[in-house]
Amino acid sequence: MLKFYFDTEKARHKSFELPGAKPHYNPDRPGQVEHIFLNLSLDIPNQSYNGNCSIRLLPIRNNIDRLTLDAVNLNIQSVQVDEVEQKFDYDGEKLCIQLSQPTQIGKRLLIAIAYSVEKPQRGIYFIQPDKHYPHKPTQVWTQGEDEDSRYWFPCFDYPGQLSTSEIRVRVPKPLVAISNGELIDTVDDGNYKIYHWSQQQIHPTYLMTLAVSDFAEIKDQWQGKPVTYYVEKAREADANRSMGKTPRMIAFLSEKYGYLYPFPKYAQVCVDDFIFGGMENTSTTLLTDRCLLDERALLDNRNTESLVVHELAHQWFGDLLVIKHWSHAWIKEGMASYSEVMWTEHEYGADDAAYYRLSEARSYLSEDSSRYRRPMVTHVYREAIELYDRHIYEKGSCVYHMIRAELGEELFWKAIQTFVVDHAHQTVETIDLLRSIEKATGRNLAFLFDQYVYRGGHPDFKVAYSWDGDANLAKVTVTQTQASDDQDLFDLKIPIGFGYKQQNTDLKIFNVRINEREQSFYFPLTEKPDFVSFDVGNNYLKTVVLEYPIPELKAQLEFDPNPISRIYAAEALAKKGGLEVVKALSVALKNDPFWGVRVEVAKQLTEIKLDQVFDGLVSGLHDDNPFVRRSVVESLSQIKTHASYKNVKELVQHGDKSYYVEAAACRSLGTIAAANLDDKPHEEKVIKLLKSVLEERAGWNEVVRSGAIGGLAEFKTSENALNVLLEYTKLGVSQALRLSAIRALGKISVGQSPANIERILDRLAEIAKETFFLTQVAVVTALGQMETPKAIGILQSLADQTPDGRVRRYAEEEIPKVQRNIGTEKSLKQMREELDQLKKQNQELKSRLENLEAKSKQGN
Repeated sequence: MLKFYFDTEKARHKSFELPGAKPHYNPDRPGQVEHIFLNLSLDIPNQSYNGNCSIRLLPIRNNIDRLTLDAVNLNIQSVQVDEVEQKFDYDGEKLCIQLSQPTQIGKRLLIAIAYSVEKPQRGIYFIQPDKHYPHKPTQVWTQGEDEDSRYWFPCFDYPGQLSTSEIRVRVPKPLVAISNGELIDTVDDGNYKIYHWSQQQIHPTYLMTLAVSDFAEIKDQWQGKPVTYYVEKAREADANRSMGKTPRMIAFLSEKYGYLYPFPKYAQVCVDDFIFGGMENTSTTLLTDRCLLDERALLDNRNTESLVVHELAHQWFGDLLVIKHWSHAWIKEGMASYSEVMWTEHEYGADDAAYYRLSEARSYLSEDSSRYRRPMVTHVYREAIELYDRHIYEKGSCVYHMIRAELGEELFWKAIQTFVVDHAHQTVETIDLLRSIEKATGRNLAFLFDQYVYRGGHPDFKVAYSWDGDANLAKVTVTQTQASDDQDLFDLKIPIGFGYKQQNTDLKIFNVRINEREQSFYFPLTEKPDFVSFDVGNNYLKTVVLEYPIPELKAQLEFDPNPISRIYAAEALAKKGGLEVVKALSVALKNDPFWGVRVEVAKQLTEIKLDQVFDGLVSGLHDDNPFVRRSVVESLSQIKTHASYKNVKELVQHGDKSYYVEAAACRSLGTIAAANLDDKPHEEKVIKLLKSVLEERAGWNEVVRSGAIGGLAEFKTSENALNVLLEYTKLGVSQALRLSAIRALGKISVGQSPANIERILDRLAEIAKETFFLTQVAVVTALGQMETPKAIGILQSLADQTPDGRVRRYAEEEIPKVQRNIGTEKSLKQMREELDQLKKQNQELKSRLENLEAKSKQGN
């Protein structure tokens, strides 16, 4: 499963375990579920269905007289065991069957439950057009992970039970039903059609799925197996554009994992209003329809490609190998996320893969520093869905890469293939991965798992360098700044490299053991190196601060063969500041061969508060790479001058090949214009321009118009801008744009009048009553940015009433943030504004001084 994330306010290592968290274990097993058969008849207009659920159970103990199944908000009509009526108790969550004949080992039971469902709140979703969205498609789809299958059929709903399954479903023509496995029969039934699907390989209940709509079907194949894409009609070209690499991906992962794709078909079904990015149901992945790309979106959107390979990877890691308990979800989510890195490496090269890993590491590091720190494996939580965070996805990916770095290429893949082959069609835990590594390679990586998996955190390194010319010794001092005591120390072997300009790619490398709070290492070299590279290859998950002299950092930025090392050098240079650094970064923005480095250099240039930064940045607006142009535009928003305003405004007026560059320009224009609060006519002119974007540039996933919304949100004192945002939060506005407008209400609220703040609160309180997951998250995001106690009331009400554990947690996490916002007094705000003004004046003085010094040097 690939999910959307939610950031909360920055703080230092809050607890992951909220009040009410407790240890969770799989329940005792009364027996082995061998087969599940659902026979359903859908009543789509009334959002209901009735059906029968048959479960074949092989008891593993004698004399069990009660069976307890998970079944939430189902209308249970009757229960039979071996065709004999049974008494049962049902409390709306658990179905307790009182067996008239206690179990006997080896004697199978066939449990048959007749039930119906009306307007389900989870598990199965009915999507239909309405007065606000008359063009919405008619669809029915399911979502089982984590424990939501119990909302649409009675079951033993935890990942430790694996069985085969069948779904037979009656749907109105011309709708098509897609499910797991193979389509073994279809029957015409007047205005209806019955589809019968059979999944013959065992899997858990959370991976059982059903998707119904009048889909267009695009057929492909891999080694004779059907590879099929289902999308809304008229989007066939988008389907091929977005999913067309799937057969090549299947071949790639089959080779890497050492196990041919294990199921009879692979279908990808794009559905409306999906609550995740994608879900890896066995042989039938569901994807959000927002992943479908038009031609222009293809220019700089690799997210879809990553999503497709992520969910495909789960067919092995998650579906072929099933986690025994949710606490081990990192095994599957980490590998699916690492498969995004692997595919990037295969398709785009090593530099792109390294940069992708850096973005994953940063994603985890952000959660660790701003939300909470936790072990990757923990069974203490309130709801299992809480575990689906950046620790198991992005940190999990980084852990797999560290395993690869420790073992080397050949042994890593041997270990992974051993793990897959030995545990195919079984459940796995973290210890099974460790044992497979040892079995395949003889290596015991418990030390790595103890440091990165079973406890929270990562090392924070500070690295200093000096050269002793008399002794020809390089001195490198490494400090673990995260360590408050010895328990926080990491024990790792890190390669340190020394590079020379004339030997562009060859580094002289030494491996050192870093296991103390502060250590100094001395390296004998024949001549002074031009630069130092800490953690050659950048394989370890860490933060690093480089304290090298400027000449070494400049040389590293230009000559280090690893793009991430060049990025670290750019970050360290930006902290030094000065005209010399501006020139070095400006040259890198023009000349670095890798686009990812140019993206990061653009960001770092704005960290230097000198007027000359603008000249270095602006040339990047003509970079061939849209990712670089976007970064430059976003960076220009930090230079709030007439020149930056003029360049960004021109981009907004004339557009760009890239949706994302255009959207960034809209946001940056608002940021620059709003900073000059004294110029009301100027402000109104920009608001008018952004309104014209909203009126004229509807398009793919509303990326550009959402950028205009973001630009308007910067005008925190403008009632005119607020009125526009409120207009776009109404039902009937396209979903992506409406969600952006809802989120923006929080940002614009900060400078509004009390009357306007009440208007914002009233609108958010009204929207909070809607049940759609993404809408509720948008409301929580908005409220979390506000500075009024009334926002807390709405957040608490949402937390109390939502059935979704994620929304509940997000709302609870935002409440203390709002409480801190309220404590921000007006006088403090005024002090900040005055400080900003002083900084601006200081920047002007420093810029003049740097110019004078530069001229003086030229004169000498």
